[in-house]
Amino acid sequence: MSEQLSEDLEKTISELELKCLEHPNNFIAHHHLGLVYRKAGRTDDAIRELEKAVEIDDQSGESSVNLGAIYFEQGDLDKAMQANKKALLFLKNPAQAHANIGLIYQQQGDAKQAVDSYTKAIQHNPKLAIAWVNMATSHIMTGDFGQAVTAAKKGVELEPDFPMAHNNLAVALFYAKDLNGAMQEIEKAKELGYPVDPRFIEAVNKETL
Repeated sequence: MSEQLSEDLEKTISELELKCLEHPNNFIAHHHLGLVYRKAGRTDDAIRELEKAVEIDDQSGESSVNLGAIYFEQGDLDKAMQANKKALLFLKNPAQAHANIGLIYQQQGDAKQAVDSYTKAIQHNPKLAIAWVNMATSHIMTGDFGQAVTAAKKGVELEPDFPMAHNNLAVALFYAKDLNGAMQEIEKAKELGYPVDPRFIEAVNKETL
């Protein structure tokens, strides 16, 4: 984090902390403070403020979906699922919550449920690239490699500079037996800074020999 960015964050945090003290029942202030804490890497503080926002306004879908994301990052899948399912009840566009739920199912090894959740996400927001990209992984888990390629290509089309999209497309193409295409996507993912698994690169090279 650059020095200037750090200073700007600290200034924003101070201003929001003061606003929360002056208006302790303003859920928006607590929500924004939680987001800024998260950006600053202060995870426990972020959780506290987002939980406070939900406590003040039980229908704060945005606070719930952000809480769910943090819980997921911490490995607490049960709390992450609970928070995202709650967000579904109140978000006008629940695409991100559905995508988050898909990732939780994927992490739990339930690829079919994951695909169902990603499908709901893109029904609400067809341009949500991360849903397409993660859906590709779930299709690979179920052995539906053609659908995996289609989903991954859509993710790349939506966000051409998204490194993980190219990596996941490479994996999908490998399983679909398009080895040249897989290698091209590996190179693109690496070019964009993605840490492609060396074992995967070795597997692709071995098959192309």
